[in-house]
Amino acid sequence: MRAAPLTLALLVGLWALGAATHSLPHGPSAHLLARTGVGADTLAAGRWWTPLSSLLWCSGIGSYVFSSLLLLLVGPTAERRLGRLRTLAVLAGGQVVGTLAGTALIAAGSAAGEQWTASVADQTSVGPGVGLFALAGVLGYRLTVLWRRRLHLLVLLLPLVMTLYVGHLQSVQRCAAALVGLGAGALLSRGRPNLVGRRSSHTETRVLVALCLVAAAFGPLIASLYDNASGPFNTFSELYFSHRLGPDEVADFCAMSAHDCARAHAVERIFDTPGRMMAALFPGLLLVLAEGLRRGLRFAWRITVATELLWVALLGWLYLDAGPVDRDVVQYFVEAMLLPLLTTALLLATRQRFRLRLPGRSVRRLGLLVGGAALASAAAYVGLGRLVANQFEPGAGVSGLIDGLPAQFLPPAYNDLLPDYPIAVGPVARFLETYCGLAFWVVALGALLSAFRRPVLHTDADAAARARALLAEHGGGTLSFITTWDGNHYWFDESGRAAVAYRVLGTVALTTGDPFGAPEDRAGAVLGFARYCDARGWTPCFYSVSPQTRDAAGQLGWRSVQVAEDTVVALPELAFTGKKWQDIRTALNKAGKQGITAEWWAYHEAPLALKDQIRAISEEWVSEKGLPEMGFTLGGLEELDDPDVRVLVAVDEQRTVHGLTSWMPVYEDGVPVGWTLDFMRRRSEGFRGVSEFLIASAALGFKEEGARFLSLSGAPLARTGQDEEPTGLQRMLDWMGRVLEPVYGFRSLLAFKAKFQPEYRPMYMSYPDPAALPAITRAIGKAYLPHLTAAQGVRLMRRLSG
Repeated sequence: MRAAPLTLALLVGLWALGAATHSLPHGPSAHLLARTGVGADTLAAGRWWTPLSSLLWCSGIGSYVFSSLLLLLVGPTAERRLGRLRTLAVLAGGQVVGTLAGTALIAAGSAAGEQWTASVADQTSVGPGVGLFALAGVLGYRLTVLWRRRLHLLVLLLPLVMTLYVGHLQSVQRCAAALVGLGAGALLSRGRPNLVGRRSSHTETRVLVALCLVAAAFGPLIASLYDNASGPFNTFSELYFSHRLGPDEVADFCAMSAHDCARAHAVERIFDTPGRMMAALFPGLLLVLAEGLRRGLRFAWRITVATELLWVALLGWLYLDAGPVDRDVVQYFVEAMLLPLLTTALLLATRQRFRLRLPGRSVRRLGLLVGGAALASAAAYVGLGRLVANQFEPGAGVSGLIDGLPAQFLPPAYNDLLPDYPIAVGPVARFLETYCGLAFWVVALGALLSAFRRPVLHTDADAAARARALLAEHGGGTLSFITTWDGNHYWFDESGRAAVAYRVLGTVALTTGDPFGAPEDRAGAVLGFARYCDARGWTPCFYSVSPQTRDAAGQLGWRSVQVAEDTVVALPELAFTGKKWQDIRTALNKAGKQGITAEWWAYHEAPLALKDQIRAISEEWVSEKGLPEMGFTLGGLEELDDPDVRVLVAVDEQRTVHGLTSWMPVYEDGVPVGWTLDFMRRRSEGFRGVSEFLIASAALGFKEEGARFLSLSGAPLARTGQDEEPTGLQRMLDWMGRVLEPVYGFRSLLAFKAKFQPEYRPMYMSYPDPAALPAITRAIGKAYLPHLTAAQGVRLMRRLSG
């Protein structure tokens, strides 16, 4: 706050002026509101200053608290990133333009006869939130890609939800200001290099979709806090979040019949018991499903789509059941259907990002829990209810209790839509009415949340654990730790002393590196795996393998081609002396002068602030590419979260992360004897030599620990050696490497690694049949780019042709 005097002055001024004018509890008085608030009436009266003066007051204590929190979140960062004068100009300008634009939109809708806008056309608003949303929109362009995207989504979602559900004039003004801020920020930030790429990673897309679902869940909850909420989506919001019946509503039901009166009192009574939690059933379900979407689960995606379609079907049934209706009622139904339809469209558009599948065992366990809870709750209600039939009005038979089951499992607001059923009047019957449905949903939502949060594995857990133990005991090549990544399947030889990690793509069984396990059994594993694939009609392909595996495959008559080049640095005699190490020494010296140090972490143990910066740097890297992040032999954030992987982070004195590298162990006799570089990212505006600094620091650290070597890993489609006359296929791969260089920079990466004076070791692809090369090529492309869409493919072709 000492570095944000403008924010502090605005905060103190807002509360001091509110206290001086007695506006803190309930907002400005009617006289003061007419003089300082902005609305169609005040502007028509010639009070031209109100768009700016409305910034100085709030509408009540809740608004004061919300505006203060928003100011504290946005203000200090804006002062640092934009400067104080520009921050003040954007805040004031956004307040003026946003209030005028929002008021004009309401006036235009009211003139066109739109029911909702006409109901709020005479409102007058105050509060700095309008200008703050504009400021947040501009500020987002000065943040990293990850937080720019998240902030912009929230800047749009918050006022949009308030507009659609609460519907007050100020909500529309805030929404208009957010759009103004986003447009102004884009204009002010034209030419900034970090605005070029806008593609989000798969993980971040899931987060953004989940946030949209959270907004849909919280909209009715927020609207319930307002007595006069009138937004277009609020007409049927009670079906999302049930409200307690008012005295007038109870009286209306009692005027119909004694049975309707009893049902109304029964519904009202629920809100005096723990059963009132059933009122928030659907928001709770959406929040649980949002967690499943955040995790990328196809199961959660399907349930969410089904829920939204059921909601559309319910509204359609209500519309047809209403009979002849006037134009305003039709408008209400159309507006209410927009949200589930838009949500469904968003889910369908992003369906390829939700491909993770729950293990079959988890699905079965979930089905047993939910099904068992449903049967137990229904049996308790019907069975125990039959024993105390005299505690229902009218007396409860089995058929009547079965008719009452839907009411036990649905929120209170749905009682009006259900057929007649016995009303609980005695203590045991009321207990059943309160807790049967509630108990089921507590178990169901808890089971769903537990299943969604459980680690998702594509492979057999027992096989994966067995393969990891074999790798740790006997070791493998420099890339063998990649075999532990999710998505691989495992073949073991008859003795269980050697294994091959592979994935099946089409009819091709593509391996992840060399066979691993006992050294004397690795060559035989090539033949064993080939026979295993032949029995299943697959074409085996050993990818990124060493010369030893290539030779073993050659004995079977297979062909090979070089696809990458490993770079290995020997550690025992490593010393950064001499002219050839000048760049490395420079990076180490500059880092020391700038107060940058290297810290080792296990990703799962790293502080939240550190992990958040790592995610932001990675997201920025993905966005700048504008093309899909590659996988298969290239790790991402998910591969960092392994207890055996070590992460080296470069941080300055302010704990800002400038870059990071991750290192995978290379085992021998159960202990790491070498380390392989996998994940490497740097902040675009950080220390320029951070990659050299991190690799050099890692090399020195591993040397002290007694490691024999480190591998800088292989660069796909890049090689230095030209010892043999290249075949036609090799020339084609070399050409692909040149063409892909502007996009993925594999050759530049190999040139960068040359600074560490490595030993170059070729890596090969071995295959049995040249006729299968088209299928193998497709399989490799699918492995590296599993989520490539048609649009991204077109973009990639344009980049290559350009």
